[in-house]
Amino acid sequence: MTDSSRRSFLRAAALAGIGARLASASPSTASLPAAARGTSRLGDELRIGLIGCGGRGTGAASQALSTKGPVRLVAMADMFADRLEGALGSLQENKELGARIEVPKERRFTGFDAYKQLLATDIDVVLIATPPHFRPQHFEAAIVADKHVFFEKPVAVDAPGVRRVIAAAEQAKTKKLAVVCGLQRHHQNGYLQAMERIHGGDLGRIVYARCAWDMGSLWHAARKPEWSDMEWQLRNWLYFTWLSGDHIVEQHVHNLDVVNWALQGHPLAARGMGGRQVRTDPKYGHIFDHHNVQFEYADDVRCFSECRQIDGCENDVSEHVYGSKGSCHMDSESWHIDGDKPWRYAGEKNDPYQTEHDDLFASIRASQPLNEGRMVAESTMTAILGRMATYSGKRVQWDDAIKSNETWGPKTYDFGPLAVDPVPMPGRKRT
Repeated sequence: MTDSSRRSFLRAAALAGIGARLASASPSTASLPAAARGTSRLGDELRIGLIGCGGRGTGAASQALSTKGPVRLVAMADMFADRLEGALGSLQENKELGARIEVPKERRFTGFDAYKQLLATDIDVVLIATPPHFRPQHFEAAIVADKHVFFEKPVAVDAPGVRRVIAAAEQAKTKKLAVVCGLQRHHQNGYLQAMERIHGGDLGRIVYARCAWDMGSLWHAARKPEWSDMEWQLRNWLYFTWLSGDHIVEQHVHNLDVVNWALQGHPLAARGMGGRQVRTDPKYGHIFDHHNVQFEYADDVRCFSECRQIDGCENDVSEHVYGSKGSCHMDSESWHIDGDKPWRYAGEKNDPYQTEHDDLFASIRASQPLNEGRMVAESTMTAILGRMATYSGKRVQWDDAIKSNETWGPKTYDFGPLAVDPVPMPGRKRT
């Protein structure tokens, strides 16, 4: 689908209820494109595989299993057996979901190559919720294997990874495979209607935007004596740029995506500052605890962006767009416009985490596969651009950033020694 047709499709989903509308059609297996069927036995049932069995992966599996139509979770993969078994047990505790789960031991895969083993099984849809570093290779492999995909955001931690995702997303279009990502605001009724008004001109000429994800600290797994450096970092992936992209990429991507959506394009350049002021203990790896970035868009529009993970401070998770005739203010609970055409969303508040899966599975069944690959890749690259600016202290242009060959991560994957990169210092080369 083109970007405009995708937006139209999702708007219809919000207003009319895509799940009921498309599921009621009950298309036969024969109506699905051959490439979408691949070598799987679709029948009336969509068979699901999960790669990445942490909290988000477990949640994604629960939501996929709660969609309309026959579905079954048949394979799971994770780096660690305890994570996989814990996720499986948690899902099976729900009696309704448990009836849709059939993952015998021979379809439980662990280790660095677990994703390859899972993709070789007879599945139709794969859910990818591994740490962001691994998502480009896992997504690419899933498309090569002719699987429909749900994958979490962000989809990469560096520009080479972003380019891999864009290329694979284009291949998915050719194969008529559905691709939906974890930027769930695109499936949230309030955001959809707010964007319809922004794009319809209710704010007049857009002047600037601002967005924030300011919050306290997140989880941390205390190191165990038997863990290697690699295992310790993998189990605390949030705090290492090679695994998460830093929290400006891993978390703030949501807000930056909303700004891109509102402005209908990605930024042209960025400059900013950030640092590691409070969360300085080595157990928190080497990422910053705050970033502040000014993004430059076309037509001299600016976005003022900030994100912070420090306890005891003022919290704010929101997006705001200001125009010549009004301003739109958005967060996960409320959406309103002040100005010449005042408006406040008063419709149904749907669960976007569930709706994104409803939309994915409904689009597969209706042979109208959604493809959000380029959108999530560009939003991920926007966040990476911001990180490059804060890490380097330089103004960084999009065209230079997207062409960068700088990668984050080890040369090889094995459970052994792995040094932690130094904390990035603005004014030095590392971006």
